[in-house]
Amino acid sequence: MFEATARDHRNQRVQTSIRLGFLSMTLLLAAPVLIVLGALVYKGMPIISLDFLLGDPTHGMTQGGIFPALVGTVCIVVVALIASVPAGVAAAVYLSEYAPENWLTRAINLGILNLAGVPSIVHALFGVGAFVLFFGFGTSILAASLTLAVMTLPVVIVATKESLQAVPMAFREACWNMGATRWQTIRTVVLPNAVSGILTGVILEVSRTAGETAPIMFTGAAFFLPFLPQSVYDQTMAMSLHLFVISTQVPDVPEALPYGVALVLIGIVLVMNSISIAFRIWLRNRKKW
Repeated sequence: MFEATARDHRNQRVQTSIRLGFLSMTLLLAAPVLIVLGALVYKGMPIISLDFLLGDPTHGMTQGGIFPALVGTVCIVVVALIASVPAGVAAAVYLSEYAPENWLTRAINLGILNLAGVPSIVHALFGVGAFVLFFGFGTSILAASLTLAVMTLPVVIVATKESLQAVPMAFREACWNMGATRWQTIRTVVLPNAVSGILTGVILEVSRTAGETAPIMFTGAAFFLPFLPQSVYDQTMAMSLHLFVISTQVPDVPEALPYGVALVLIGIVLVMNSISIAFRIWLRNRKKW
């Protein structure tokens, strides 16, 4: 039976102190999030009802519901995902599996990192010039979604690239030794094993896309439009812009209304993220390695 020495006790105290320090930092980071969520639930929950979720804004947006903004937000997010995820995954596959290591590849990677740091208002102006004016989409769901897709492309590309590179090289070599082509290896082995990581990028994209205001304000979101869009070429209300408008531009708004809108917006993000996370966990459980 070994007896602990003074050095063992000292090391144990150091380990405990480090563990408590990291725990304190984690709680310190989580506390503001919990406080904000608690305040939103406390002040916004009284106004949440079926009529609030399924009704149209009335009396100058001081009463009624948020259904047009709710539907518009979902439409913008879905179209942005359809536009950005395939393009982002394709770019990541090329950079990870096909592109040689040279100055051009390094320049592309640098451009992707720089694109991730561009302010959203700059993306908004780019969306106006490119999609609203040059391509002639006008202020519409399509223009707003494409602007958000360009803005969130770096997230999808980086997450997908890291996920692809995490797949062991032995998987690729085994396929090549069996006579499979590079594309067959990517399609049947690499991508299926990287899907769970790709979904991480999609989750981050959903969170950012649903909460952005500046890009959609200039490209497709309407100040007040109490009816549903008929196509992607129509304007629509959006939750983030609606929250900004009733919080800063509309007088005599009930105190609970902005908090209720913010609570629903966070709920949309959490639901979409939860679906993606559940699918990612299911895919991870199917892995054999």
